[in-house]
Amino acid sequence: MKQTEVVKERESFLETNHTFLGAITAVPQNNNMHAVIAIGFVFLGCCSNVIFLEELIREFPDSGNLITFTAFVFNALEGFIFTSRFLTRRPAIPISYYLTMVGLFFVVQTLNNYVFSLNVSMPLQMIFRSGSLVANLVLGYFLLHKRYKRSKYFAVLLITLGVILCTIASARHVESQPSHTGDPVYDFWIWCLGVFLLVLSLFLSARMGIFQEETYAKFGKHPSEALFYNHLLPLPGFLLLGKDIYNQVLLYNTSAPVMVPVLGRAVPQAWLILAANTVTQYVCIRSVFILTTECASLTVTLVVTLRKFTSLLVSILYFGNAFTPFHWVGTTLVFGGTLLFTEVFSHLARPQEKKGQ
Repeated sequence: MKQTEVVKERESFLETNHTFLGAITAVPQNNNMHAVIAIGFVFLGCCSNVIFLEELIREFPDSGNLITFTAFVFNALEGFIFTSRFLTRRPAIPISYYLTMVGLFFVVQTLNNYVFSLNVSMPLQMIFRSGSLVANLVLGYFLLHKRYKRSKYFAVLLITLGVILCTIASARHVESQPSHTGDPVYDFWIWCLGVFLLVLSLFLSARMGIFQEETYAKFGKHPSEALFYNHLLPLPGFLLLGKDIYNQVLLYNTSAPVMVPVLGRAVPQAWLILAANTVTQYVCIRSVFILTTECASLTVTLVVTLRKFTSLLVSILYFGNAFTPFHWVGTTLVFGGTLLFTEVFSHLARPQEKKGQ
C-alpha cells in the first residue's frame, strides 16, 4: 500500500448561530473584504494542496525530500526578491537566531519526509498535527514554567484521548490489511516507527515554536523575514539528500507526458502536479499570514481549525482513505479540544451576553 502525506505547512506557529460569520464581523469594517478574500484563499490554497500532495505521494511515496526541496527553493526565491530585496535589507533578527530555528526546522521537515513511506495514512498524520497544542502545553509547562487554567488541561486531555483513539483505530486497520512485505509483524513495526517519528516531530516543532516566541519577544515579529530565512538557510542541507532527490527526479521524468499548450510541448505529469503543489502551498502559507494581519486571533483560530477539518474530509472523500467510526470520535475530540483550548466558545458567547445586557 502506497502511503499518503499531509502538507507540512508550518502551521505550528498559528495557534458556529454566530460562529464563523460572527468571528469575521469582529474585524474592523474596512478590513472585512480583505478578511473574506484571505479566508477564501486559505481554504482554496490549503485544501487543493492536500489533493496535489497526496497525488504525488500515492504515485511516488519516497519523493518527500524532492517536494520539500522544491517548496524551499520557491519560497527562498520569492523572499530573496520581495522580502530581502536581493539581500539589500539587513535582517531585523540576527542570523545566529535564524540558524537555530533553521536547525530545528530542517530536522522536523526531514522527519516528516521519512514518515511518507512508513505506512501512516494521511488522515492520521493530519490528526496528529492537529494535536500540536498538547506538545505546546507540555513544553510550556516544563521549559517555560507556565501554568494554565483547568479548562486548558481538560482540553489537552480531550485532544490526547482523540489522538490515542485514532492511533489505536489506525493500528487495527494496519493489522487487518494484507501484508505488503510478506511479514505482517514487520509491517506493523514499520507503522509504529512512523507514529514515533510523528510524535518526535510534533515535540520538536513545539520546541521550535517556543524558541520563535522568545526570539520575537526580544526582537519583534518579522514573519515575512523569518519565512524567507527559514527557507533560504537550510538549502545547503539538502546536499545531504542529493542522491535521494536525484533518484526521484529520474522517477518523475518517467511519468506519463501531458501536452502543455503554453509551452507547446509535453511535460511529465508529475512535474505539473509538483508545480501545482508548490504554488498552492505558497498560497496557503501566505493567505494564513495575511489573515493574521487582517483578523482577530479568534477568527484565525476558527479558520485554521475549520480548514484542517475540511482538508481531512477532502482526503477521506476524494481519495477514499479508511476512516472508521472510532476515527470520527477521535477527530471530534481533537477538534473540540482545540476549540476549547483556544477559548473560542467563551469568546463567541461574550458578544451575545453584551447584546442581552
